[in-house]
Amino acid sequence: MIPAAFEYLAPTSVEEALAALAEHGDEAKIIAGGQSLLPVLRMRLNAPEWVIDLGRIESLRGVRDGGDHLVIGAMTTHHDVGNDPLVHEHALVVSKAITHLADAQVRHRGTFGGALSHADPAGDLGAPALALDATFVVQGPGGTRQVPATDFFVDLFETAISEDEILVEVHVPKHTGWGASYEKFVRISHQWSIVAAAATVRTEGGTIAEARIGLTNMGSTPLRARAVEEALVGRPVTEEAVAEASALATEGTSPPSDLNGDADYRRHLAQVLTRRAVLAAAG
Repeated sequence: MIPAAFEYLAPTSVEEALAALAEHGDEAKIIAGGQSLLPVLRMRLNAPEWVIDLGRIESLRGVRDGGDHLVIGAMTTHHDVGNDPLVHEHALVVSKAITHLADAQVRHRGTFGGALSHADPAGDLGAPALALDATFVVQGPGGTRQVPATDFFVDLFETAISEDEILVEVHVPKHTGWGASYEKFVRISHQWSIVAAAATVRTEGGTIAEARIGLTNMGSTPLRARAVEEALVGRPVTEEAVAEASALATEGTSPPSDLNGDADYRRHLAQVLTRRAVLAAAG
């Protein structure tokens, strides 16, 4: 299908974009990489009168060292984030997850902030961001504010970003030296996750010292498997110990039932994928 007609704006600064958003309000939609919005427009599931394109705002692109964290611009493409040496060194689980995200074409067009703002629970970036305790920096008419990942994902396709705000960057705490893995289960290559597990693990002498685990598509938002994290601390890196802890992965989850699998099937997958992810991350 062909999208309904709309007016197009391409601001060159965040302030200009915010002004346009304030002027047009509910009649406007923000577009980043367009990999989520364009299909919606083509199917006419949404027909905004104005589309505000952030693609020309250079200040929203790039990865830089922020001291104890990395600063990832919201308009940085998945490809650039996944191949950035700083991300690979200090937030390896993000790099691992991006290799599973859609296909090369989407990774070259889609943006890190756009995907996180879309907040699809089957998306591949929410669980790593949650596991790493990322902080989201949003900017509005009153300035900027920081939102921790635990508060950012509110519900299905809903975040803490207000209607008059824009996500400008994501701060990812450094986990230098931690092993990482992203285990994703799909029926068809490049598909949205049926279930996935993001794990980053720090070991000391064959023992798990710390673990951070996020789950994809096990509820209306990405979820943190805190029971597994706690159970892993002090455990040896063995199949038996990790499997025992991973059995707790379903605590606090509410997976959907659909054509890809019912809730019980997803609960089983969550345990299996968490075990695989932790073992791979721990080496």
